[in-house]
Amino acid sequence: MGRARRARKIAATAAYGGGIGAAGIGVLGLVGYGVLKVEVQLARRIVGQPFDGAPDDDALYGAGLGKPVQLLLLGDSSAAGMGADTAQQTVGAIIANGVSALSGRPVRLTNVAVIGAESLGLDVQLATALDEVAQPDVAVILIGANDVTHRIDKSVAVRHLEQTVRALRDVGCQVVVGTCPDLGTIEPVAQPLRLLARRWSRDLAAAQTVAVVEAGGRTVSLADLLGPEFAERSHEMFSHDRFHPSPAGYARVASALLPSVCDALGIWPDSTDRGPDPLRGERVGPVAVAAVQAVRDPGTEVSATAVGGQPIGPRGRWAVLLRRHQHPVTDRSELDDASQATGIRGQEGLPATAGATPDEHGQARRDEAHTPQASGPQ
Repeated sequence: MGRARRARKIAATAAYGGGIGAAGIGVLGLVGYGVLKVEVQLARRIVGQPFDGAPDDDALYGAGLGKPVQLLLLGDSSAAGMGADTAQQTVGAIIANGVSALSGRPVRLTNVAVIGAESLGLDVQLATALDEVAQPDVAVILIGANDVTHRIDKSVAVRHLEQTVRALRDVGCQVVVGTCPDLGTIEPVAQPLRLLARRWSRDLAAAQTVAVVEAGGRTVSLADLLGPEFAERSHEMFSHDRFHPSPAGYARVASALLPSVCDALGIWPDSTDRGPDPLRGERVGPVAVAAVQAVRDPGTEVSATAVGGQPIGPRGRWAVLLRRHQHPVTDRSELDDASQATGIRGQEGLPATAGATPDEHGQARRDEAHTPQASGPQ
């Protein structure tokens, strides 16, 4: 079964209740679990001692006129900022300062993330957040790593995330979810654990994307965002426990999330109104297919859209995949040559055009103009 089909199945199971087995991995998980337990014990000897906590970054950031933007942070240790030395180095603080700079307004950050949290804990975090901030403007959720390491049923994890996103959207809050990182990129973890962790985390990330987009939010793929740098500059990108990001690592994560947070608030200059650019690898297609491509391309945003005025096509909800984190293309001729060499279609059948009307295969045809619509409940 391909990852797109698994993502749809996990998200569908989450929506209708039930589960598909521990971590959703079937026979592979049962066979690999004994090996996994041994490898986990070895990994704990290699990975440094964990931190006692994370900096308290709840504060008012930036300056300017007007009512403060209300920003919520929910999730696990990455959202809490474990590994950062000061409050200013956390993902939440960096995003808050960025939003303030672009909006000209102060930003009130309320961080209710819990170290070690699984998706099941989002319910409590949500209740805590809404008790403190009745009308948040935007919420960022970073969750999933502990669901993988604790072998939580993926459909159960996704259901709790989806419910949290829907609840936030119901109170008028925009939602940006940083999907489960690829735990197979943590080099102190040996094989075959790394191989299993990669599959589990990527499957969960794809399913998270399907569920979040269908619930009215948008996702940003974290995937192996820090993976390439770990081998070259592990002392810079990861903290001394060799597992959690360092301040430099958190800055990299925040830089991938910030454009999507700002666009959700309507203050990002590179608006989705411009339409997806195929030369940047941007596409419109079924959400499950977009989710799989996003898993492979860290920093990629996926949000809901419509094709020919219809939010749903033959293969499910339409989604737009954007690469806001990429630097501007400096030599488009090389990409033009690559496009001609490889053809118009993207990975796994994802249409290269923003097309307008679906054909009988659920692909988007380039026969009328299309402008992606803002994500939200349909």
